[in-house]
Amino acid sequence: MNREKRKKISPPAFKKRNYRQVITAEDLVSSFIRVKETDLHILAPVNVDEAGNHFVHRYRNQLENYIASHPDFLTSLIPMEQDTLAPPIVKGMIKAAAAANVGPMAAVAGAIAEFVGRDLLDTGLQEVMVENGGDIFLKRNKECVAAIFAGQSPLNKKVGLRISPAMMPVGLCTSSGTVGHSLSLGKADSVTVLSPSVLLADAAATGLGNVVTSGDQENINAVLAIARAIPGLLGVIIICGKKMGAWGEINLVGLS
Repeated sequence: MNREKRKKISPPAFKKRNYRQVITAEDLVSSFIRVKETDLHILAPVNVDEAGNHFVHRYRNQLENYIASHPDFLTSLIPMEQDTLAPPIVKGMIKAAAAANVGPMAAVAGAIAEFVGRDLLDTGLQEVMVENGGDIFLKRNKECVAAIFAGQSPLNKKVGLRISPAMMPVGLCTSSGTVGHSLSLGKADSVTVLSPSVLLADAAATGLGNVVTSGDQENINAVLAIARAIPGLLGVIIICGKKMGAWGEINLVGLS
């Protein structure tokens, strides 16, 4: 049976997210939105606390109401049939999960990040970054470099991904079998996925992370081959121990 990180709609104990200490954008303002287990860091030209809270509640309510009448949506570890009557965020999660061969909740963090981010852009903002547990919706008017967090790997924060404005808005999501509270059957220190859809990037990071079974380069290459067959992905970076592999529109840079 295919399994992936299981994400539940229930109140959590918040954990300090140390990686946020190295997310810097001196020309943007930070807002932090926390609603139950949703914990967003938003960077925008102005403070967006009020609008961010409104949008988070909107989409959480849609998800919670749908789960109340469709409990399998919360627990399924395999793709589900599309529901034409579901709200757009649910339809998007089902579609992304089917492409990545995982359950729909594997896309929940990316879904919240993208839907909130696009709503903030619709208010007239020209730039916004929404980070939700390491899953990021990114729209900037300048080049960005994102550090890759890879747990105990010696490559942790030593490798960055350069992203051009032409690629944005874009989703950047990372799954790990060695870091964090999410369930993963894989052994990768990090699987980072770049896609125009944050939902797809989130689901694919989970699905690909599940099949990284060792730090052997042959296994890493085999997982990258699976990634190539998923429509809609721009690129993937896998780090497992001292080994790394990449495919697609990936511009890697070394970080000191």
